[in-house]
Amino acid sequence: MRVLAIDTALGACSACVLDIDKVEPLVREMIPMDRGHAEALLPLIDRLISHVEGGFKSLDRVAVTVGPGSYTGLRVGIAAARAIGLAAGIPVVGVATLSAFLAPMLAGEARGLFTAAVDAKHGHVYIQAIAAGGRTIIPSSLMGLRDALRLLGSGPLLLTGSAAPILAAEAWAQGIDATITETPLAPEITWVARLGALADPAQALPKPLYLRGPDAKPQDGARIARR
Repeated sequence: MRVLAIDTALGACSACVLDIDKVEPLVREMIPMDRGHAEALLPLIDRLISHVEGGFKSLDRVAVTVGPGSYTGLRVGIAAARAIGLAAGIPVVGVATLSAFLAPMLAGEARGLFTAAVDAKHGHVYIQAIAAGGRTIIPSSLMGLRDALRLLGSGPLLLTGSAAPILAAEAWAQGIDATITETPLAPEITWVARLGALADPAQALPKPLYLRGPDAKPQDGARIARR
């Protein structure tokens, strides 16, 4: 199976083409950015596909991160993935952002409570935690730091994601064993592809996973009353 993976959910615009029988992607590119995904994504994909024998016709599936993440970034990535899937006549699957952060940890040999946390601002984090053996302790959620640590328990915690340092600091203050494994801007795109290859297209739909409402609110005072 050959998978095109796309990620625009957080602080990067990334894509790769992975043949699942190979360790490394055929092509891969990542551009760190907080804004501008819409302008960067399609040229990035075009560059990658131009180096893949068979082009779009050689693809079997498209995988795209569906959140949590920024509203604009998620819409950009999902729209592009759906368009490519429709044009190529291949399935499009959604991959949860936090699951992609956790995947390399779960595939390693370390032991502990695997926890991915992304800064959601205002003292909150997007968080997901999985125990050894695959048991979910916290599903993808939005919550405050103290609430998260109460659910995580006494550790040891293995932390990844942009909010790993602030979650670790709070854990240490409470005497909880916590280790920061890495603090990437976005999930490694190769793992988005690998999870996408394993996903069931009937279940892993390419729909945004929003865990909070938008920060921008309509200005009700400026509305003109309907008659």
